[in-house]
Order: sequence, then structure tokens, then C-alpha cells
Amino acid sequence: MTDSLDLGEPPQPAKSDAYRVLARKYRPQTFAELIGQDAMVTTLGNAINRGRLAHAFLLTGVRGVGKTSTARLIAKALNCIGPDGQGGPTIDPCGVCEPCRAIAEGRHIDVIEMDAASHTGVDDVREIIDASRYAAVSARYKIYIIDEVHMLSKNAFNALLKTLEEPPEHVKFLFATTEVNKVPVTVLSRCQRFDLRRIPTEKLAAHFAAVAGKEGVEAEPEALALIARAAEGSARDGLSILDQAIAHAGMEGGGVKADQVREMLGLSDRGAIRELMGLILAADATGALAALRRQYDYGVDPQSVLRALLETVHGVTLVKLGTPRDPAQPAEERGAYEEWSAKLSFQALHRLWQLMLKGHDEVARAALPIEAGEMALLRVIHAASLPDPGELARQIASGKVPAAAVPAPAPASAPSPTPEPAAAMPADLDAIMTLLADNRELGLAEKLKRSARVVRCGAQELVLSSSKPLPADMVPDLNEALKRITGKPWRVVVEDAPGAPTPHEAEQQREEEAKQAILATPIVKAAFEAFPDAELEDWPQNQRSNQA
Repeated sequence: MTDSLDLGEPPQPAKSDAYRVLARKYRPQTFAELIGQDAMVTTLGNAINRGRLAHAFLLTGVRGVGKTSTARLIAKALNCIGPDGQGGPTIDPCGVCEPCRAIAEGRHIDVIEMDAASHTGVDDVREIIDASRYAAVSARYKIYIIDEVHMLSKNAFNALLKTLEEPPEHVKFLFATTEVNKVPVTVLSRCQRFDLRRIPTEKLAAHFAAVAGKEGVEAEPEALALIARAAEGSARDGLSILDQAIAHAGMEGGGVKADQVREMLGLSDRGAIRELMGLILAADATGALAALRRQYDYGVDPQSVLRALLETVHGVTLVKLGTPRDPAQPAEERGAYEEWSAKLSFQALHRLWQLMLKGHDEVARAALPIEAGEMALLRVIHAASLPDPGELARQIASGKVPAAAVPAPAPASAPSPTPEPAAAMPADLDAIMTLLADNRELGLAEKLKRSARVVRCGAQELVLSSSKPLPADMVPDLNEALKRITGKPWRVVVEDAPGAPTPHEAEQQREEEAKQAILATPIVKAAFEAFPDAELEDWPQNQRSNQA
């Protein structure tokens, strides 16, 4: 019998490292790598250098601007011990000591991350409260990072308040949220708040260029600019788009090109938009509809075309105002904007904006988007070419428009319409509420009564306090309603200041003072002494009867 030949195990292919998406691979590991948040980094660095560290930080901003990354960087900054193990808190963590490496890898026992979206209850918060009593195991501070903190329930927030106000010396809380308006004021007042801003387009484009270089991928500057604009201030969103663009370029070769990015994102070509804008301004209805159809046939959504036209009108308006030139803007686009800004008045530009904005909204809701888009363009072409009333009056006065072209006046028997006088400009909150109520804006008046704590109220300005949560739609609705009623623009904003009591709170306070005045009268005091269990009921009505 022949012995079997043992060749051992067959050779195994080498295991490749799992691919990490760019948004994770290039997550900032130092504050120097955190783009677009210089003010926050400066403030935090000064606080660390001076030993003025808050016990709780709240990081807020739109998605992808670095809230969670910043929280981890703060955890590293507070717990870094330096390469020699003797360092203290620093705005420039070394990244090589054990606390820095453990925090970066998400395995440090004293840095606890919790997603409030999946741990919303009071029991989850009680676990944090109980654990916070014990000192850190191996770090300088025990740090709790709670992401999307606005998702905690009301009871969970209430349970956290006492510990949040007076935490142990070894504990720091780091909260992150995209919806700071949903965080109770009682929590906000106990935190040091940092508002992370949207990252400017030019900084995003430069960041994406650096990432593409590290990945060994060629990318056209215009392609990176398109990705940066599509990211809308979010580094994470932009890196995800860049990841997709690199994969798309890998199939066709030649690096990341602008045409490929437009096709991938379903964006309209900016040259085609300039051509369409030129046809609209030339009142070429047939050519404009054909250009829109070509974009539609290429797969571009009509709503995206209207949005691009809106961006064009906005860009022309900025050029007419003389704003600084965008270095990322192509020369041919800037030339077209300058030519149009010289020909169009501000009134014409505002009218174009309103007409296109209305068309954009109609296309978004339409059952037939391309047909709605065509009708919107036709309305823009015909309405935008009409002179405004003031220009029409000047043309009639100069004889450019014959009087016969103007509609004849109404018959003598018919009463001639008289313009309504402009509404008087309200000077205080009571006058504003009265004005709103008189113009059938009862809902807004009631919201003001119950929610508005006034910081300042003056000529066409109303500044409200953020100390009391406001309905989400109240400020924009107020701006629109007051402008419509008074005929002048208003500035309605919210500031972080105490403000006066709301009208509802003031009314309750007056009623309570009147009640106490009634209870202090000799006859009422004598009645309560004779009948200790008696109660004062309907006292406002009684008071009004007595005053009558």
C-alpha cells in the first residue's frame, strides 16, 4: 500500500484590509484637521490654557460639520498625557499616548458614547447618573458623549438636570445635536454651547482636492466645486459624493471629471443653464422650451433646472450689487453675469426671482413636472418682459406708450377706487398683536401672546428671547405677515437674552396681584378667619363686578 503524500494546506490568498469609506477614513484626528470651525477651536483652546473648562459642552450644527468628531477631539484634549506621560489638558493632543489612541479607536473605558436616538428613556440616563459617581479608571476625566441628545425624553432630561448642574469633578458631558431648538432651556443653560457652522464651499473643495490627492485620484477643479456645492456645507456628505465619483471614474478611467459628476448627481450643465437664461431674457419662448426639453431628455429633473435658474438670478443680483468675485466661478459664467447685470434693473431681477420661485414650487408639487416647468418658463418670459407700474408711468409721460394703449378709466358713475392708507407702524408688542388680529392673523397674534418674550421692539424690528421655546414657524410667518400688512420689510429675529414676560405671563401676574389684593382686604381676611376651609373662586369676575 502506497503512503499518501501530505502536501499540507493549500496556500491562502492574502487578506486585504476592509475598505473604509472616505468619510470615516478622513475623520479629523486633531483640531488642525477640523475645517471651517476656527472660532470654536480658538475659544476651546483659550479655555483649556486658562483652566476654565466647563463641565458640559453642547455642540450643534447641521449634519456632517463635525459635531461627533469634535466631541471625540475634546475627549482627547482633556485626557491627553503626552508622549512622556506627564502632559496635561491641551488643545493639541499628541495622538500617540494610550488615552489618545484608545479614544481614537473607540475603546477607552472612561469615554462612553451613547446614541440618544436608541437610548431615549429615563432608565438609560439613570445608568449614566449612577456610573458618574465613580472615579475614572485610567483617564483624567470620565467623559460621556451623547449624540442626538434632543431625542431624549422629557423625563430623561429632567433626571439628568441635577447631575448636569453639579457633576462630580472627574466627569464631563459632551452633547451633540442637529436640532438644538428641541433641547430644553434648562439643559441649554447648564452647558457651554458651540455652534458649528456650515463649511464654506471653497474650503470643502480644497479639502476634497487634498483627499483625492491622498487617494491618488486626479479630479478636475470644477468637479470638486460641483461636489462641494452639492454637499451644502457638510464634509461628510461631500466625502460620500466624492467616494461615489471616484468609483464612477474608476469604471471609465481618466479621473473625476465635471461631466461625470453632473451626470451622477443629475445636475444641469451650467453652460446649458446660461443658454436657457439667455433665451428667457431674449423672450424666445420656442427656444427656451426646446432647451428645457433637451435637459429633460438628458435625465435632468425640471425642478433642478428651475433651481439652477434661481441660483443664476441670485448670482446676477450679487454681481449688480458689486459683491467680491467668487474665485471658483468660471470666467465665462462671470462674464455672462456681468453682461446681464448691466442690462437688468433690480426691479426686473426681483420680478424674475419671484416668478421662478413660484415656478419651482409649482413643479415640486405638480403631477406633470415637465409640463409644469414649461408653463412656468412661459409665464416668466411673458411677465418678466412687462414694465413695472413706475416704468410704465414714465413711458406714458414721455410719449413712448400712447395713451390709447392704457385702459380707459372707469365710467363716471362708478366710484373711483381709492388706495387704502398704509397701516400705522406698530411700536410695541401690544400694537403688533392688535395689527395682526385686525388683519385676520389671529393665530399669529395668539402665538405672540403665549410665547413672545420681547428683548427689543422698535421701528420695523422685533427681537424675541430664546429663553422660551418658540413655535418653529413663528419667526418667518411674522416677517412675512408684518411686511405684507405694513408694506415695509421687518426684522424679526431671536437672540439669547432674557426678555420681558410674555403677554400671557404678564396677564397671569396681574391677575395674581389682583387676587392677593382682594385677599388682603379686611372683610375677606375676616371671612377666611371665620371659615378657614373657604376658597376664593372666580376672583377675576368678582373683581370686575366690584370695579363696575
